[in-house]
Amino acid sequence: MTDEQDNPTQAYRQSDVPSLATQIEEKPKKRFEDLPPAAQRALKEAEARRREIDAKQSALPDEVNGRGGLEPTRYDDWEIKGLTVDF
Repeated sequence: MTDEQDNPTQAYRQSDVPSLATQIEEKPKKRFEDLPPAAQRALKEAEARRREIDAKQSALPDEVNGRGGLEPTRYDDWEIKGLTVDF
């Protein structure tokens, strides 16, 4: 008989395998000020569009016996669960 182990992976510890390491270093998130000017401008424009859409959504009358949830045409096309269909 040999002294080999039944399972060859028993010789390795969890920290030896990079994909199973428990100590994963996280990259620091970029701050808004660190982004290029074009990206900052695009984020500000997107926020303004979101505010406009939210204001338009809140101005709509409440639907009686409707399907519930957000208005599927709030982006000027039909959207449900992140899927958009333009007629």
